[in-house]
Amino acid sequence: MIITQTPFRITLGGGGTDLPSFYREHGGFVFTMAIDKFMYIVLHRLPVTERKTIIRYSQVEVVSSVDEIRHPLAREALRLHNVDDFIELASLADLPARTGLGSSGAYLVGLLTAIRAYRRNPAPPAEIAEEACRIEMEILREPVGKQDQYIAAFGGFRTLEIASDGRVQVGAVPVDSTLVLELAHKARMYYTGIQRSATGVLQNQDEAARRPDRPDHARVVDTLLNIRDIGRRIHRAFLDRDLDRFGRLMHEHWLCKQRLSPAVSLTAVDALYEESRRRFGVLGGKIVGAGGGGFVLLYCPDRGRELDAFMASQGMPRVAWVPCMHGSRVVADMADSDDYDAQRR
Repeated sequence: MIITQTPFRITLGGGGTDLPSFYREHGGFVFTMAIDKFMYIVLHRLPVTERKTIIRYSQVEVVSSVDEIRHPLAREALRLHNVDDFIELASLADLPARTGLGSSGAYLVGLLTAIRAYRRNPAPPAEIAEEACRIEMEILREPVGKQDQYIAAFGGFRTLEIASDGRVQVGAVPVDSTLVLELAHKARMYYTGIQRSATGVLQNQDEAARRPDRPDHARVVDTLLNIRDIGRRIHRAFLDRDLDRFGRLMHEHWLCKQRLSPAVSLTAVDALYEESRRRFGVLGGKIVGAGGGGFVLLYCPDRGRELDAFMASQGMPRVAWVPCMHGSRVVADMADSDDYDAQRR
């Protein structure tokens, strides 16, 4: 039995510039961090007498071959590594899927890490991240970028410089415990209660950036260029240890991101955001992920508890978090003991 633990993420700047429709022409830049909310993958080899594979997620699949698996990420990851043993594969998560925290990327990176542990074929984070990107972007042709896979694999605070050919240069951002605790205290996250797939939002952005004949092409590209620039300025604010500047840049990003697509924002969340700025001194905020629901992050320097009470009264409870400094990892590997027990019997 193999168990892996893979962190979710919060994008701090540059989100959306990691899609190939943008970075192939302009190059991408993302500043992102892993958080202490995790995806857990359990991979267990079944006895050959079972002659079935079981996949457990929000549904349960019982199949006789990998090709029959309906879960696309599980199917393609097992195919990529030629896993044709009869196994039981289950996933558990600290937070719901489709809420903007990169759960699909965490699932896939965690599964690939588990498969490689099962095969006794470990790989560095960059190789696992690229395998995940290949599955989602090339094999399944999902309109996704590269940041979720990379931050899930590496963890910590990372910059991703994405070249026009798709190569990713990963940078580590130096932070200390004081800055980490200040960030977790002032950047407060609330659950909107809305679960949605990012595919629709990202697909519209992707097509607009890719097709010059679309009437919104110039607007989307110009907005993404601004978002990339804001991301670099946010990175600089962290290097300068100026989190209040980060908060103000979040507001600039909020206004900028609303120009990408009408699906990014929600009227109710927009109204709460403006009220929180007016009443509680919130400097800036963001819908975590592509937009349209999930979690909202509000940077509140001084009146966090009052803001918590207000958001809770609106049906949006706070979810406490801290940054996670590690990427996907194996937390349990009982294959050796299983083999030993089998030999003893």
